Amino acid sequence: MIKSYIRTILIGLLCLFTVSCSKYQKLRKSTDWQPKFEAAMKYYEKKDYARAIALFEDILPIIRGTKEAESANFYYAYAHFYQDLFILSAHYFETFLEIYSRSDLAIEANYMFGYSLYMQSPEFNLDQSPSNQAINVMQNFINQYPSSKFAENAGKIVNELELKLEKKEFENAKLYYKLQKYEAAMVTLENFIKEFPGSTFQEEALFLTIQTAHDYATASIISLQNERFKSCLDKYQIFVDKYPKSIFLKDAEKYYVNSTDFLTKFVLQNN
Repeated sequence: MIKSYIRTILIGLLCLFTVSCSKYQKLRKSTDWQPKFEAAMKYYEKKDYARAIALFEDILPIIRGTKEAESANFYYAYAHFYQDLFILSAHYFETFLEIYSRSDLAIEANYMFGYSLYMQSPEFNLDQSPSNQAINVMQNFINQYPSSKFAENAGKIVNELELKLEKKEFENAKLYYKLQKYEAAMVTLENFIKEFPGSTFQEEALFLTIQTAHDYATASIISLQNERFKSCLDKYQIFVDKYPKSIFLKDAEKYYVNSTDFLTKFVLQNN
């Protein structure tokens, strides 16, 4: 009884699927764009984005200049977004903006262009070109549409991506240090400190300049050690002035004492 009931349902679903496919194939072969447009919108609403995309592609070249073209292009871009085809959705939202800059949908398309770029943003240790582009688009969006319902989320995205860029630069400096490439580490740290003055990594970055300067001096030839240990003391002073109660203070003091001891011995040996 139950098996028979299940079999009946499966057969019914199969028939429905077959009819649906048959209707879809007839639409694809049709030269009448209006039914295709209506069907594409229905498929989109049902979240059948693959079929919606195919039908939109059939009609977009032939409906330019019609009132339906604007909606078709807009939802064509969205269908790619919902298929996780973010490179294509970014392209199509940008194209929509170029063609329909005065559209009522332009603000949303502008935001979705930036959001599609944001969705391409990789892990922090990879190339961040999409992140940089997304930040530029989203920041321009905020500047242009500060009262938009999308502005708040655009701001959150900018903050998130900027933190990712900060982390990438900071981790690069730490990697140079681990590889004992002290000069590269110091340059990267100093650039980071200048470029990201409000970063949550600032305190640790300043401490790492002390550590890097100390280890660089220690690993240097004798003729360069004096100058490089002095650099360590200078960086220690900058750090202490800014973070007198830092969690890194004890370690920083060790590097300060070691540097001071070396410079004291250097003076005694050269007098």
